[in-house]
Amino acid sequence: MASYFEEHNCEPTVPEEQYRQNALLELARSLLSGMDIDLGGLDFTEWDQRLPPPASKQVVESLPRVTITPEQADTVLKCPVCLIEFEEGETVRRLPCEHLFHSACILPWLGKTNSCPLCRDELPTDSPEYEEYKKDKARRKQQEQRLEDLHGAMYT
Repeated sequence: MASYFEEHNCEPTVPEEQYRQNALLELARSLLSGMDIDLGGLDFTEWDQRLPPPASKQVVESLPRVTITPEQADTVLKCPVCLIEFEEGETVRRLPCEHLFHSACILPWLGKTNSCPLCRDELPTDSPEYEEYKKDKARRKQQEQRLEDLHGAMYT
């Protein structure tokens, strides 16, 4: 099979570039000829390519409101979004991961995506498709862990 440069009667400027272009040409040829290409265990679902949906409106509305205690105020506790210190007696929102935020900081965030801006812990969404994707992802992770445990048990 002729290389890209032989086919086009030209010379590469950098040897590494020639390798990359030959590899791309081989990939294109294999796709055009209908060859199956093994991409391993990669999962290219649509959720892997975009941001998760907003958090469920019901979950956001039910986030607990917490009053900052004197002890918390003394530790110079700050809102992770705006970096302004919480004041004693101030009411803030607490996510399930226990992180605290000003309502004005966290509510717009959760209106765009379903995760904590600090630890990426996810809240439920109103999207059935995304919730199914999360369940499948958890199943795959559990299956991988079981295989890893099984493999480890075989060699101990």
